[in-house]
Amino acid sequence: MTPTVKDTDDLRAQTGAGAPETFLIRTSRAAGDGQAKQSLWAKTVSAFAMFRNGKSLTGLGILAFFVLIAIFADFLAPYSPTKVDNSARLQPPSAAHWLGTTHIGEDVLSQVIHGTRGVIVVGFLAALIATVIAITVGVIAGYLTGWKSEALSALTNVFLVIPGLPLIIIVASMFEEPPLVLIAAVLGLTGWAWGARVLRAQTMSLRNRDFVQAARANGEPLRRIITVEMLPNLMALIAASFVGTVTAAILGLTTLSYIGVIPVTTYNWGTILNWASAQGAFGQNQWWWYLPPGLCIAAIGVALSLINFGIDEYVNPRLRSAGERARAMKKKGLDVNDAVTVVRTAPATKTSETNTNTEK
Repeated sequence: MTPTVKDTDDLRAQTGAGAPETFLIRTSRAAGDGQAKQSLWAKTVSAFAMFRNGKSLTGLGILAFFVLIAIFADFLAPYSPTKVDNSARLQPPSAAHWLGTTHIGEDVLSQVIHGTRGVIVVGFLAALIATVIAITVGVIAGYLTGWKSEALSALTNVFLVIPGLPLIIIVASMFEEPPLVLIAAVLGLTGWAWGARVLRAQTMSLRNRDFVQAARANGEPLRRIITVEMLPNLMALIAASFVGTVTAAILGLTTLSYIGVIPVTTYNWGTILNWASAQGAFGQNQWWWYLPPGLCIAAIGVALSLINFGIDEYVNPRLRSAGERARAMKKKGLDVNDAVTVVRTAPATKTSETNTNTEK
């Protein structure tokens, strides 16, 4: 609330003629609170600006396609993945079976659709677990100093050298049919260390910035400094760590399924490749059995790579400026690979004066 001239004159009259010209006026807190909320919302929106470029949008579109397939797998699959058609064994793609059948007459398309659910669940759940641990350990280790920071850093180094694949094999061997949640938990617990190291290094750089020092001087609690001041500036690294962990978890799941560590009754793209390899589909050129799950693994890998490239372009100033320059050239109808030569011409007045002096 802004004071008027009349309010100021009344205040001077009450305090006397010899009062100083400086007055303390209490205003409403509504405007300040609204500005703070708007600032926090602006920080949150700007933190996700990394997903606005073309690469990230393309990758997110492909990833969303697989997520929708995983959610609506029961409605999209034409058959049950275990339904056997004795009259159609090892049949190539047809109108009844769009991606052909297996050696016992199971529909390959239904198996690929139902296998998408296991891949998405394990990938995202493992990445969520690993990202939460990486943020907790990395940011706290980067903000704190002394033995606490060194202890968390030592813990991170220990998990860096723990082999994830042998550990998962040992854990899976203890169960007759290990659930996907358990596999995702092991993948997440063994995959957070790299992200924690990167976040720790960036947090150590942020803790000496002016806005963090100002928040600390104002007596802000540690929880608010980390969540409000630091995390919005770390969202790009957190997103890159999450995407990288999803990729590693999906590759780990399909690898474990392919080598037979995970029971073949748990459908995912790796188990389909395991069955195809065991029945000699690779040697007999039964491409409709092993090619679709292989292409799905490649497609989701491309999607995650595009998202990661888009995040790198947002974080790296050189890549961001190069991308903006390329898009500007395309709008003008120029080829990005064309060589551009800058030609500078002298002003006409100086040129005419030079010609006149030469004639003289």
